[in-house]
Amino acid sequence: MKTAILNARIEPRLKNDVEKIFQELGISPTQAITMFYKQVILNNGLPFEVKIPNTKTMKTIIEGRSNKNMHTTSIEELKEQIK
Repeated sequence: MKTAILNARIEPRLKNDVEKIFQELGISPTQAITMFYKQVILNNGLPFEVKIPNTKTMKTIIEGRSNKNMHTTSIEELKEQIK
């Protein structure tokens, strides 16, 4: 099978973080990019929704990522907090 070379510039930290995840998944960056390209073909577009969140949504995302308001010790507690 013939192959083409793809060059992309990306932030080093992002690259390293993503490659750690790929390693945990047991796939190479090349395999991941190939999967992404195949999904673009199957979806005839990006395989995920791309939109700009409103202010409230963005605040919630930031709070969620910081885990500032979530303190649980069990799945049951987590379920109660997200109700």
